[in-house]
Amino acid sequence: MENNSKGFTLMELMVTVAIIAILAAIAYPSYSNYVRHSRRSEAIEALLSAQMRQEEYRLINRVYANTAQLGLTNGDYYDFASSAAVSAGVASYTVTATAKGSQVGDSENGVACNLTITNQNTKGPNDACWQ
Repeated sequence: MENNSKGFTLMELMVTVAIIAILAAIAYPSYSNYVRHSRRSEAIEALLSAQMRQEEYRLINRVYANTAQLGLTNGDYYDFASSAAVSAGVASYTVTATAKGSQVGDSENGVACNLTITNQNTKGPNDACWQ
């Protein structure tokens, strides 16, 4: 009796599903990390843009701007804020991007990447978050 059946056996199908599951288990964390880094890059771009607007604002007004004056708007994955101060006649500011939603888990070297930049170009929380 000849066996002319065409198709896959259950064992072949299960091996294929297992291989796909293993590949997905390896690829998904890398993809998620890539997405978080790309969203962080957008936040860095927004902070650097806000830094330039702070300097433009100071040229005109001789003080730095707060969040409303700077026109910062929150994004899908970060909330942006700016605080300005004058201490002993010296003006300063800090612009902050705080992660929200699915971006909250973004970290480098165990430190959450809630980004900050100051008028002295000090970047926080660590250099790894800015790369």
